[in-house]
Amino acid sequence: MLKNNIEVDVKVKCIEADTTQAKLAENIGTTPSYVNRLIKNKENIVNKTFIQMLESLGYDIELKYVKRD
Repeated sequence: MLKNNIEVDVKVKCIEADTTQAKLAENIGTTPSYVNRLIKNKENIVNKTFIQMLESLGYDIELKYVKRD
């Protein structure tokens, strides 16, 4: 199971960076609707098969965000 709430995480990081999801989408060369769809569907962020493999080994997944210098 992916423990992170990707939607909240992205929104918080956008606030911290003083940006919007639309600007984020523009920066990475995609559409705001695609970014929104990704953050609402966690299976597109982390491969579903990868999650299933680690679950079968008895693990949950937590993403850790580290700010680059």
